[in-house]
Amino acid sequence: MGKVVSLGRGERADAKARTGLGWLLGARLLLAGLSLGLAATLDRIEAPEYGSGIEGVYWTVVAAFLATIASALMVARTRNPTRFATVQVAIDVLIVTALVYFSGGRESVFTFLYALVILYGALFLDRNGVVLSAGLGAAGYGFVLFGVEVGWLPSVGGPSGTRPLPVLGAYWGFYAGALLVLGMLANTLSAELRRTGAALDRSTTDLRRLRDLHLRTVESIESGLLTTDEDGHVTSFNPEAERITGTKVRDALGRRLEELIPGAQAILETADANPSDGGPVGRERISYRNARGEELFLGMASSSLRDEGGDQVGHVVIFQDVTSVVSMERELRQSERLAAVGEMAARMAHEIRNPLASISGSVQVLQGDGGQEDPDPERARLMGIVLREVDRLNHLISDFLRYSRPAPLKMEPVPLAGLVEEIAEMSESRCDADFEVSLGLDRTVVVMADPSQLRAVIWNLWNNASEAMAEWHGERRLSARVLRIPGDATQGAGTAGRNDPCEGSAPAPTTGETAVLEIEDSGPGIEFEVQARIFEPFFTTKRDGTGLGLATVQRIVEQHGGAIEVSSQPGEGTLFRMCLRCVGSIP
Repeated sequence: MGKVVSLGRGERADAKARTGLGWLLGARLLLAGLSLGLAATLDRIEAPEYGSGIEGVYWTVVAAFLATIASALMVARTRNPTRFATVQVAIDVLIVTALVYFSGGRESVFTFLYALVILYGALFLDRNGVVLSAGLGAAGYGFVLFGVEVGWLPSVGGPSGTRPLPVLGAYWGFYAGALLVLGMLANTLSAELRRTGAALDRSTTDLRRLRDLHLRTVESIESGLLTTDEDGHVTSFNPEAERITGTKVRDALGRRLEELIPGAQAILETADANPSDGGPVGRERISYRNARGEELFLGMASSSLRDEGGDQVGHVVIFQDVTSVVSMERELRQSERLAAVGEMAARMAHEIRNPLASISGSVQVLQGDGGQEDPDPERARLMGIVLREVDRLNHLISDFLRYSRPAPLKMEPVPLAGLVEEIAEMSESRCDADFEVSLGLDRTVVVMADPSQLRAVIWNLWNNASEAMAEWHGERRLSARVLRIPGDATQGAGTAGRNDPCEGSAPAPTTGETAVLEIEDSGPGIEFEVQARIFEPFFTTKRDGTGLGLATVQRIVEQHGGAIEVSSQPGEGTLFRMCLRCVGSIP
């Protein structure tokens, strides 16, 4: 038994097999229709010669239509397309045999239908199935041919006459061989057609995959990508190009590139005028305002788009939004200039200290005048002003040098709570202002820090809080807290709802925890516009301040790998929160 040749697997193969069965039943309909037309023609022209056999032809055609209808109803339910197709070819051979018998036997005009059945059977069956169908056709024709001649079957129509059996045998053998050769030739051509179709399917699938990969690559690339024709009109536009330009692909296609991105055409012309070994390539950076009104900088490169013959047919343009890069470059150049200015200023400040010392010493000598009091009070007052301002200027220079040239860190484990407690006691003995102090200290917290510099940081923060409440007429309360937070926590206790500076400070790998110091006062608070500049060098709201205290604090904290922030509401107090690496604990 033959089998249906399928070109796929699973559901796809089953769908193709059922489609093939549909074509098979369609071929039977065509055969039945052709037989009906031929029978009607014979009935009209040669009815006396066929006698009652013409009725058998009609009934055979009717049987062919009924068999087709029944088979069509069974196609959807069949579980074995191979067996079903073989049965259908066998039914077709039986129908043709009946037509040949009823229309005159060896002289029947329907004998060519055997060839048709073998031909379309070869399209759906393999080589074994074709041999089977050719054998069935030969057997059916031989049964009619010999059965009528030897009297096994009654002659029901068509011309009568007898021939020797050897002649009939030769006639039948020739016809059977012709059917077999026809079937094998048709099967070979069909197999070649199937192989070609399968190869075409594979090529189509590979081409579809390649196309999809190309589309996904172009759509996924994180750069704007477009192509133009020779006249500079946009022919393709990827999603990133849409995002950067703010222009939809439907609005971009067909537009001139110069209209879409002013200045881009000049890059293309430059690339064409200066070809490189690898083909024309132009790279440039241009300013650009997109469709949303955003001011951007685009880094753009272009190259030639060539056809399969190597002829240029357009350009490929790739571009990125480099606005952030341009901004960083500007900030870097500004930082370099500021660093150079700062270095020069530090040297100048260092050189100024020597003349200041000389001025101060000279004024003190003049002021003393051999141990006698100056008889001129105005002269004494002016000398006092000079000395005071010299001291102030010397203090400012010292702060500036401390900020610009921080001392090397001498790191060691430091109990953070002990430093806070020490500074609180020192402040209590020196401060005249009356305010309530509360401490919440986790005495087990240990940080890796320079003790002297960390002490200066805490003292500066504590002193600022004390000064803020010195002239405050509301509630006076100063609190300090030392606590630890896990490495995966983003909000510390006591500061719910505030921004968390500790998120950017890396905890120590030994503990995975962060030490937090909070110093909070209930003073007048800080205005919002002042908070944004509070850590800037030389920015101060104090009458006698230098503006370097908090800037130095921030720099020292960052040197220690930590972070600091300020949070304040005008009239509700101020909180400074510092985060450092926690390296262990005191048992």
